[in-house]
Amino acid sequence: MRRYLPTLLLLVLALNTGWFVVYSGDLGLRGLLSRNPAEVSRVFHNDGILANVGIALHMIAGAVLTFGAPLQALPIVRRRWPGLHRRFGYGLFVLAVATGSGGLVYITVSGTIGGWWMSLWFAIYGAAMIWTAVNTVYFALAKDLRRHFAWAVRLVVLAVGSWIYRMHYAIWFAATGGVASNEEFTGLFDQVQVVAFFVPYLLIAEIVLRWRAGRPRPTPA
Repeated sequence: MRRYLPTLLLLVLALNTGWFVVYSGDLGLRGLLSRNPAEVSRVFHNDGILANVGIALHMIAGAVLTFGAPLQALPIVRRRWPGLHRRFGYGLFVLAVATGSGGLVYITVSGTIGGWWMSLWFAIYGAAMIWTAVNTVYFALAKDLRRHFAWAVRLVVLAVGSWIYRMHYAIWFAATGGVASNEEFTGLFDQVQVVAFFVPYLLIAEIVLRWRAGRPRPTPA
């Protein structure tokens, strides 16, 4: 059972992101194609073409990345279809760079709803995604499978970050009715959220990776 647990967890994760994938992709497309994008969402602006393109790219590429990253990490894909894993990995690399770059363009041009604190941490998140994607591919090309695996784990964590962000809000609002949160995203919960949706999960991943690396390997008989 332990052998199949990672596959099961990754499949459950991918399936649970389905609603977000549809929502994010649809919102990005509608905002990009609308003649009055500000009516689609307040993150879009009627007079901000570059910002709109940036956030739409972030949403659309991020939607595909959110669903694709857990599937790319499936052990069965890595073992049985290494060629597919490699080609799909290059595609996810492009999506990750596009997602991070689109968000960074938007932040630079327009800023975020929640002000400088949200802009700072979302920019860190976007830069981390790009850096993680670059290292994942770099160590794959270098055939350093141990480091490639570690960076791939970090990339999966970041890839599902936007989904985690919204799940935190859904759980919080269900439990408290939205205490310490407001429409400007400047409440205490909002300010914690811009860190909590990815930093703690990266720390957990690091702990697991270091524990995994420190385990004694069985010696051949």
